[in-house]
Amino acid sequence: TTIAPIRDREAKNWEFFFNLPDVDRSRVKQNTVRGAQFLQPLFEFSGACAGCGETPYVKLVTQLFGDRAVIANATGCSSIYGGNLPTTPYTFNIEGRGPAWSNSLFEDNAEFGLGFRLSINKKAEHAAELLKKLEAEIGTDLINALMNARQIDESEIQEQRKRLLQLKAKLSGNSSSEAKHLLSLADYLVKKSVWIFGGDGWAYDIGFGGLDHVLSLGHNVNIMVLDTEVYSNTGGQASKSTPRGAVAKFAAAGKKMGKKDLARMIMTYGHVYVATVALGAKDEHTVKTIVEAENYDGPSLIIAYSHCIAHGIDMSRGLLEQKAAVETGHWPLFRYNPDLVKEGKNPLILDSNAPKMSFRDYAYNETRYKSLTKSKPEEAERLIKLAQEDINTKWAIYEAMAAQAAKVVEVPKV
Repeated sequence: TTIAPIRDREAKNWEFFFNLPDVDRSRVKQNTVRGAQFLQPLFEFSGACAGCGETPYVKLVTQLFGDRAVIANATGCSSIYGGNLPTTPYTFNIEGRGPAWSNSLFEDNAEFGLGFRLSINKKAEHAAELLKKLEAEIGTDLINALMNARQIDESEIQEQRKRLLQLKAKLSGNSSSEAKHLLSLADYLVKKSVWIFGGDGWAYDIGFGGLDHVLSLGHNVNIMVLDTEVYSNTGGQASKSTPRGAVAKFAAAGKKMGKKDLARMIMTYGHVYVATVALGAKDEHTVKTIVEAENYDGPSLIIAYSHCIAHGIDMSRGLLEQKAAVETGHWPLFRYNPDLVKEGKNPLILDSNAPKMSFRDYAYNETRYKSLTKSKPEEAERLIKLAQEDINTKWAIYEAMAAQAAKVVEVPKV
């Protein structure tokens, strides 16, 4: 047999499915798993490892916000499968809209993404100034509608795009330099969703200074940490995200110290939306958290559990490993939403239950932990017990934080 007849037949099938009409995005509940699956992914054929734990999160972000997303990507696995030029898995919809994506250096990706946000804000600000200058021609009502539009859900984004068409129609016959300049900036009046992607090597280690600085400033950026708990792309070196007892390069005898709690560190700012997600444990929670983070008018940090081929697992069971990580308490699910403080509520919500299985039962399904029992059994036993203590302590801290009543402290006037 030759491939030609099969290829010709399947090409026709491809064309059929490719030309099926898209669902009206404004009529879909986007904060549900069922609703999100009706949305076209703008990330496809990535070339990542089969069963990769990172790519489902990237795909989901493009389904929800891809037609207006601007993505800064740290060097690492996500930059390799994200921009293996001359091809790219990021694509566009039937209207020609898709993510704008670029990869910066490993150490400055957060600052790179902040630059996206600041430049978008400045262009939108300049467009608003030009609107006022051309008010006589454009009309006060349309200007007010453009400037005061609430752009949170999909139907509101679509309404703003319709107003933009009206604006462009009114300016089409105007040859003035101001009108031409406004036309070049008008698309910035539609809300852009700025995302900063990277792995734990970037977020916990080499790029942490920049990540911390960007989050401290309060600008509306969304940071997605694809946490594999190891430097995946460069061969599996230990990072500050690597848990105690795991074997990795530069930790061949098992990592001696515990995993850095990035989420709790960033919560101390008080103005940053912080959350952990694990698609294999609670898919609905993952979708709702990403939508909630993007809607939050300020910086957000989502740390996503991403199983990896470097863990030494059957990659077809990756989602089950994610579920086990949550059930053991190693990866508690929570959301820290500063908006809840305004309502007099505790901003921290624990979304997973108390641990119901031992860390040992989870860890020894993975070669990164199990291998130490062969090479250094006594050390493996010592570290697995310490790792369990890490989990018990961490869970007690988060449980206590989530149980606290929200208190607004009045600062005395000086």
